[in-house]
Amino acid sequence: MRQIHRLKSIHLIPAELPTTWKFFSDPVNLAEITPAFLNLRVTSEIKETEVFSGQVLTYSVKPLLGIPVLWRSEIVHVAPLKLFIDEQRKGPYSLWHHQHHFTEVKGGVEMTDLVYYKLPLGVAGSLAHPLVKKKLGEIFTFRYNRINEIFGAAKGSVMQIRID
Repeated sequence: MRQIHRLKSIHLIPAELPTTWKFFSDPVNLAEITPAFLNLRVTSEIKETEVFSGQVLTYSVKPLLGIPVLWRSEIVHVAPLKLFIDEQRKGPYSLWHHQHHFTEVKGGVEMTDLVYYKLPLGVAGSLAHPLVKKKLGEIFTFRYNRINEIFGAAKGSVMQIRID
């Protein structure tokens, strides 16, 4: 049986909610917070600067050995200034469901990423999970640090990433 894994990342961003929302809901900014080793390239034409339900986005990534992989995702739900959800339609996972939550709190915005994912290839995929888990940890650690560069680090904030 293939297991569904969960990644949870919580980040306090010292900015106002509209500013935070505007940055993260613009699909072009994904490249800004993605590590170079993934070689992420947006391949779809993006005319809107804010995600919308039904939007399909395509990317090229090179997650392993420099081999390009097409990643197509669909924005399946948007609640402006609160959350948006993207799901992989084609790509390296059997399942990728990514929720982006935004909550106004004292000192800024608490952004919570919840990712539910399943690896392909049955037993081989399960055996590869430690490597995938490590890479996802690196990606979200990079993202945390890059967001701090862009918005500044919130006083007393610490990186919170958990992958089950």
